[in-house]
Amino acid sequence: MAAKLFIGNLDYTVTGDDLKALFAQAGTVVDAVVIMDKMTGRSRGFGFVELSSDEEAKKAIETLNGADLKGRKINVNEAKPQVAR
Repeated sequence: MAAKLFIGNLDYTVTGDDLKALFAQAGTVVDAVVIMDKMTGRSRGFGFVELSSDEEAKKAIETLNGADLKGRKINVNEAKPQVAR
């Protein structure tokens, strides 16, 4: 079962490919996306990474939380389900 992680404090130049490359150290990356602002087209400073297993997700949280990515220390947490508005 795939596990989804929330990645915060991203530099505005970080792309989904940058996240894939970094999180490949922890396991098999199923998907990596940086959330973009609809109006400006600029990154909102956070994204999501989906790994192929819960064990890989735990390893990613332990090893990559606080890691440096393009000059910023990223926050890595388990993603919470989206709440209906």
